[in-house]
Amino acid sequence: MLRPVMEGLCRYESTIDGTLSLADIALLNDAIDIRDENAYRAQKAAENG
Repeated sequence: MLRPVMEGLCRYESTIDGTLSLADIALLNDAIDIRDENAYRAQKAAENG
């Protein structure tokens, strides 16, 4: 739940005051996962290139 906050994608207050729903938090977590996976794949491709 706090991962998007720690990544700087939203403010903590938004997670507790209803500004962001659990669906919003899930979407942000998915985006973080995709970003991290893409960075990992790019690094591996650069190492093997």
